[in-house]
Amino acid sequence: MEKIKSSKTEIQKGESSTIEIQHQCIDVVNEIQKRIENLGSSLSLECCIYRVPDYLRKLKDEHYTPQVISIGPLHHVRGKDILKTMEVMEQRKLRYLKYFIQRIEKLPISLENLVSTIKEHEESIRYCYAETIQLKSGPFVEIILVDAIFILELFWRYHFDEWTSEDNGAHIETWLMNAIRFDLILLENQLPFFILEKLFNLAFASHEKYCKSLIQVMTVDYFQFYNTQNITDCPHIKMKHFLDLLRTFWLPPSEKLPKRDNHEPVKHVYSATQLHDAGLEFMKGLSNCLFDINFKKGVLKMPPITLDNSSEILYRNLLALEQCHYSDKAYITDYFILLGFLITTDNDVKLLVRKGVMANLLGNDDEARDLVKKLGTNIVYVNMNSDYHVFCKELKAFYKKPWNRWQATLRRDYLSTPWRIVSTIAAVIFLLLTFLQTIYTMFPIKGSNRVC
Repeated sequence: MEKIKSSKTEIQKGESSTIEIQHQCIDVVNEIQKRIENLGSSLSLECCIYRVPDYLRKLKDEHYTPQVISIGPLHHVRGKDILKTMEVMEQRKLRYLKYFIQRIEKLPISLENLVSTIKEHEESIRYCYAETIQLKSGPFVEIILVDAIFILELFWRYHFDEWTSEDNGAHIETWLMNAIRFDLILLENQLPFFILEKLFNLAFASHEKYCKSLIQVMTVDYFQFYNTQNITDCPHIKMKHFLDLLRTFWLPPSEKLPKRDNHEPVKHVYSATQLHDAGLEFMKGLSNCLFDINFKKGVLKMPPITLDNSSEILYRNLLALEQCHYSDKAYITDYFILLGFLITTDNDVKLLVRKGVMANLLGNDDEARDLVKKLGTNIVYVNMNSDYHVFCKELKAFYKKPWNRWQATLRRDYLSTPWRIVSTIAAVIFLLLTFLQTIYTMFPIKGSNRVC
């Protein structure tokens, strides 16, 4: 009987344990379902504005964070402890909104029309951000409106040079204008360009004086400093936002972009001084497109690049954009990976500066070398475009040919100056005469010892 009671007790314990496990499983299932329901919207094809990944941000946080003006919801500053300059800029945004409304008040457009347009496209705007914006519709629409109209009014005044003393608070000092321009190229500090187009076309569509592409023209004009290729075909420029436009400034036309194959990534290329010692000559290329690199008959032509504190902001954000959005088309990443191969020492910097391939405005060669090295730090590098891949293989092959190194030594040590050329020729003649004299001594010509 005791055994029977004992077995019954064990069965009851087993059943209660099973029931307890089932309850725990149900709790876990409910918790998971709750988390799934609370998920924000997934990334859409419209997504183009991202938070900079932590593995990049920790290297230089200030180069990804706006310093004087916040644009869009990711760095919205209201209610936070902010810099005095940013607080002043928030007031200036409202003042520019006032000026814009005054500008269009003669047209059949009102503030309500502008708000309605943003409200109509609110979902599409939200989809442009990689993270879920935890703002209700009202505050979100207000942020987009105020920031978008500030940009439109700023670009208008800049393009048409409308800076008058009569507009209290409209004029922007040179230093502040430069600081605003830097902030407007940050990856996290962007608005979708399509909403700027919508608002601009809404305000001026009925005005015969202004074409629909004027907003593109004004945008390109504002960022003209970065337009090194002088791209002017504004109506056909496609941009997701301002940083995306600057990436377009760097790239060749889409039909000329090299293919990207699934080959092994390039892991090593000899440095600039190593290649130069092996006989390679660096020359400044005539093209302003940084991708027009040409290697032919031992001469490497590269368009010049400038290294300074301001350009570092652009380079870092372009790399971050490609890491997040163009991982399969990372052409700018290709360029800086290649530059990192070429520059490993101070002497590499000196060589490229001397050859006109690089302008170093950082003060010394150490800083330039370190900047190039840091730009490639933590970059996720999968593959390289086919043109660069072939180009790197050719550089390696050139370096390994002994004949190239012998020619370089001859030119550098014996033929680099007129005096060295004369000395070399004299030495060769002297050696040749010495050799002939030795031959004459060893093998005298018959009859040369006759006695007259």
